[in-house]
Amino acid sequence: MRVDHVSYAAEHSGLQATAARLGESIGVTPIDGGIHPRFGTRNMILPLAHERYIEVVEVLDHPSADKAPFGQVVRARSESGGGWVGWVVRVEDLEPVEKRLSRNAVAGNRRMPDGREFKWQQIGIKGTMADPQLPFFVKWDADSPHPSADATSESEVTIESMMLAGDPERVHEWLGLPASKTSTVIDFEFVGPHGTPGLISVTLNTPNGRVTI
Repeated sequence: MRVDHVSYAAEHSGLQATAARLGESIGVTPIDGGIHPRFGTRNMILPLAHERYIEVVEVLDHPSADKAPFGQVVRARSESGGGWVGWVVRVEDLEPVEKRLSRNAVAGNRRMPDGREFKWQQIGIKGTMADPQLPFFVKWDADSPHPSADATSESEVTIESMMLAGDPERVHEWLGLPASKTSTVIDFEFVGPHGTPGLISVTLNTPNGRVTI
């Protein structure tokens, strides 16, 4: 279990402008991430080191966006001005998560212009909708590439820390981890929520120093 990526909803300026602004701030060139047909969204990818990435996502004018929980989350965040949607944890085995959450994972995919297809299974987005401090879970298919591999050169940018408005005990319970453990690599800071809980900021180590988004 590890942090796989963090998701940022497009601002009023649109997907490409938002991705360009974030990419410039950390020195990473955004890459077209394709369309999520089942979720009614499309994204741009900012590849990071250690098989992680930032996903900048916007909702499409498509009926699936109104039905899929992820599309609903992205639409609401973008309409409020954009910003962090949440964080995503990668697991190698979804069965324990399915048992703990008493629900089944759903398949996801997005196809790139060059014909490659990213495929995964995910679970927990409804938990994120109800309590935005909570991550959802993904398991990449064995034959699927990982979005972080799309960097034109090996990225040196890493996630140093994440700040969450919420309760660490609630997050640890959701993850099925001991209360003392969230990540051995990324530092987590929890603050009392003043309003809606959720991901407040992400601090990254870049070749030009630390940057907080």
